[in-house]
Amino acid sequence: MPVFRPEAVVKAAGIDPKLCANRVMGDFSAALNKENLDIEQSPVAAERLAGLVMRIADETISGKIAKQVFEALWSSTDTADAIIDQQGLRQITDTTAIEAIIDGIMAANPNQLAQYRAGKDKLFGFFVGQAMKATEGKANPAQLNELLKQKLQ
Repeated sequence: MPVFRPEAVVKAAGIDPKLCANRVMGDFSAALNKENLDIEQSPVAAERLAGLVMRIADETISGKIAKQVFEALWSSTDTADAIIDQQGLRQITDTTAIEAIIDGIMAANPNQLAQYRAGKDKLFGFFVGQAMKATEGKANPAQLNELLKQKLQ
């Protein structure tokens, strides 16, 4: 098995070294510690971890979904792309689809909508939560928040 080199993640991903470092120092290091493994014993090669980092960077998946993909990377030989496709984990970035979900939530919650529009701003989190629940956490968070702000006005 080739030796894992953190710098190989940056080279393979070809993207922001900070994002790569966050993954190596976060989930990857935690998994090594949990399994009491040295970095040389990692079941995840640098190139496979780079594939995960690239999908975070291009917003195919969110950071939250990345944790799920990493767990699958750790316990399989599949690539991040294969896991994302097999488990249907791609983020929803289609604004029309997100707007339709928001419209449905607003229609199903007229009391909360009226309260929000009457100044109860804390209900924004309620609407975000409902939308994330409806999309199983797959809606792009930035897009969702922006569209939700527009729709709630």
